[in-house]
Amino acid sequence: MKQIYLLLVLSVLITCSRAQSNAEAAHPQISALEIDPGSVTVLHLRPGYTTSVRLPEEISSVVIGNPASFKAEHSEAEPRLVFIKPTTSQPARSNALITTRSGQEVSLHLVSSGKSVSAQAVDFLLEYKRPRSFLIEPSGMSSFVVADTRDIASENSSVDRETIKDANAIQEELAKQARIASPNWQGKELQAAVGGARAERDQMIVPFSVLNGSERWIELLPPQIQLSSGDGAARSKTKAEPIAIGDYQITQRRLAPGARSDGVVVFARPSFKESRERLMLQVAEADRVDHPIVLPLPFVAATQGGRQ
Repeated sequence: MKQIYLLLVLSVLITCSRAQSNAEAAHPQISALEIDPGSVTVLHLRPGYTTSVRLPEEISSVVIGNPASFKAEHSEAEPRLVFIKPTTSQPARSNALITTRSGQEVSLHLVSSGKSVSAQAVDFLLEYKRPRSFLIEPSGMSSFVVADTRDIASENSSVDRETIKDANAIQEELAKQARIASPNWQGKELQAAVGGARAERDQMIVPFSVLNGSERWIELLPPQIQLSSGDGAARSKTKAEPIAIGDYQITQRRLAPGARSDGVVVFARPSFKESRERLMLQVAEADRVDHPIVLPLPFVAATQGGRQ
């Protein structure tokens, strides 16, 4: 009897230990961000867990780049919520685009490390908020929110000058790209070409053009910048890390057959990279996000503007 009792106690202890290990395998995270259409948010997922993404207004569409590895659910009963979870126990990555009824866009980079005994962070809830505004609300109460207290009189002039300089540089590169009659197009139905990159202070300004070579109307997604690594022989062997976009402009997003659009993307280039890594510009259609066109970018811009 004593032996049976000891075996039962040992079995209970092992079961509790395993349950504790499984509970510690995921560190839940709850985050809140402002909507920024020029940035990509990394969402950490894990098999067996569902991640909720809440937006400040009703959602009109959700697109997953790799529907074979990830699943998104959206119900009219919860019009501001999207539930995302991995459908495979293997490590997987993809991107997702959420669009609201007013046209706001949220771009996500989905990362699932697969089932592992090691502890890892998992995003349980990601809540997006409207960007802070300095406008007067309808109720008559102002929404002046100051994140940091500074001497406005001494800083406004320099900040305004730099902002105007950046805006002028973007418009200059956009106009220059539009004047190129025959860019070096790459691709088939969706074609793209990259112009000459320019460094402006700590930012990279890259002009590009997109051509609708198909016989149907298309809608372009916001451009994305990635730092990719791998031999490029197979998509599964290439790992890409998204780089936050500071600003972008594009002449038109809906293109008729044969129509062209010119754009400029601005981002903070990493200070260094490995020899096998490359900067890449990714352009995709709204209904074919899993078939983007990816173009290499120079790591060092040919021209330098702003402060040296």
